[in-house]
Amino acid sequence: MYYKFSGFTQKLTGAAPTAAYCPQGLKQGLPAESPTMIFATPTKMVSEAGSTVEYLGANKVPDLQKFFQTSDGPVHLKRGYPDRLLYRTTMALTVGGVIYCLVALYIAAQPNKK
Repeated sequence: MYYKFSGFTQKLTGAAPTAAYCPQGLKQGLPAESPTMIFATPTKMVSEAGSTVEYLGANKVPDLQKFFQTSDGPVHLKRGYPDRLLYRTTMALTVGGVIYCLVALYIAAQPNKK
């Protein structure tokens, strides 16, 4: 026996196999309509674009891999001053957040003064 959720009674009811496997609101056999154009100019289809790929610049990944794979210090500080600034800012915000949480817990633990 197959079951289907009834939106009217809010219970499971007996159903035919085709109705049980078809979600409510969707009907089989209806052709899909193409969506309406939103923009004024049509977009390129995949077949129109061709197989050429345009890059905006040179591939820098191999150079960066060589740079970061050398063993001359921690990887998160290899780029110098900007990395140190980001690292120290993150650590300062983390320590500040922990202190703020501890102060909030201390204040919440105090009994009410009436």
